[in-house]
Amino acid sequence: MFRSSHLSFLVIAVCLLLPTVAQAAEPKADPVTFLGLPVTTSIVTAWVFSLLLVLVLRLLVRQPSLVPHRGQAVLEGIIEGLMNVLRPIVGDKVLRPVFPLLICFFLFILFHNWSGLVPGVGSIYLKDAPDVKVVRPGNTDLSLPLALALISFVAWLYFCIRYAGPKMLLYDIFGTKADRKSTGTPIFILLVPIFLFVGLVELISIAFRPVSLSLRLYGNMYGGENLLVEMTNFIAWIVPIPFYFFEVMVGLIQAAVFTMLVAIYIGLICNHPEGEGHAH
Repeated sequence: MFRSSHLSFLVIAVCLLLPTVAQAAEPKADPVTFLGLPVTTSIVTAWVFSLLLVLVLRLLVRQPSLVPHRGQAVLEGIIEGLMNVLRPIVGDKVLRPVFPLLICFFLFILFHNWSGLVPGVGSIYLKDAPDVKVVRPGNTDLSLPLALALISFVAWLYFCIRYAGPKMLLYDIFGTKADRKSTGTPIFILLVPIFLFVGLVELISIAFRPVSLSLRLYGNMYGGENLLVEMTNFIAWIVPIPFYFFEVMVGLIQAAVFTMLVAIYIGLICNHPEGEGHAH
């Protein structure tokens, strides 16, 4: 049986392989090839830092025990804090199934956002091509944020159908939300085409979610990387330090925003009281 926890592994696998295939349409993007496919240096960097993320998590957790050691206590604290934040958003019914995916989004994006703070990342250029960076953070290339956004869209559809059902999903988009008894039958009938039109607008909004999610993450991280590089090139010592602290906060906020928006999208459909669902 397919479990929701497996999605956390698919996030890393798909979001790293999907941009690789996508780069085949742009053979001159960066002078790097993988299995005959042209890829950007940011994707290669993402592979490296994703491996480091897995190693760091394994070293922190090691062998889980009833009395947690320091690394396990840190991760359990992060997990408990995120669960307390997400519970009122997605609801108790969906929290445990969707949580592995959401925490994977948060840690994955956060780690790659902060990878740009590592010395040398984003500031080393090819000798023969001074406009091409050897090492770039993964999220400064649109392909990786877009892959994350597409995965979140598929996951949203899966959880909505699995835990709310197709009927509830269609009702939330196209259904007439007015109470027939309080409005009366004539007005209720007149409201039907209005809510159908609103549903069409909602469909357009849903279709643009991957675009907004990816561009928001990409734009903030790409701008931050360029800011750090320019400030470091301008004055290499002392002056760039405040901007590094600023990028630490931006990376944390962008990881949280992406994760929270995905949780909100799922909660809008799945987080309904049991009685309300039966009434619909």
